[in-house]
Amino acid sequence: MNILIVDDEKLALARLKRLLNDEGLTQIVECDNPIEAIKEASKNRFDVAFLDISMPNINGLDLASTILDLNPEIFIIFQTAYEEYALEAFKNGGMDYLLKPISNESVHNALEKVKKYSNTKEKSTKKIMAKRGSKIYLIDIDDIYYIKADLDEIIIRIKETDAYVRKKIGDMQSLLESKNFFRIHRSYIINIDKIKSMQSVEQSKLQISFIGIDDLVTSSKDGAKEFREYLEKRTL
Repeated sequence: MNILIVDDEKLALARLKRLLNDEGLTQIVECDNPIEAIKEASKNRFDVAFLDISMPNINGLDLASTILDLNPEIFIIFQTAYEEYALEAFKNGGMDYLLKPISNESVHNALEKVKKYSNTKEKSTKKIMAKRGSKIYLIDIDDIYYIKADLDEIIIRIKETDAYVRKKIGDMQSLLESKNFFRIHRSYIINIDKIKSMQSVEQSKLQISFIGIDDLVTSSKDGAKEFREYLEKRTL
């Protein structure tokens, strides 16, 4: 489990790291300011972030929003000395909050909650948080028609619109490998359940149309071959 901990009080940072070590966790990155935390979250894949709420310049609630943009799958656990922040913590994507001074028991219970929800997420349909301008969408995987790579982001196409996620297409391929999706091209992943028809085009590629939208997606030559083989195996 990769963990990010952020607190502008170095003693509090050291204490939380020690408590996490007591739980057998060693893959921990410490940050004593939010700017550093954003840099770390943009280049590393964390499973859990422990964020202090009361920090100068960028508070923990705003930091959580930025980190969730970078990694919608991360679990956020807030730390605060003030119980009245609890409701705001949950509204801002937190799955739990720890009251300072933090105890071994509270850290253990929070981690158990992470494990429980991690297992639930693996078994259930996941939702993906995506953005278009200032609007945020919480998208059911089953509602996705296709995913397209776009530089350092991906575009998720649903019936009403498309929206952006700061994620690599390879990450999405791993996330969807147990679902009914197929990477038809290095830049496209399609939802097989949304396919209306397929047509062979130049170089034995496949042009795919979808139920309910007018978009067309064209596979690569290798992608078409692999997809045909995949479909043949499914029909045997």
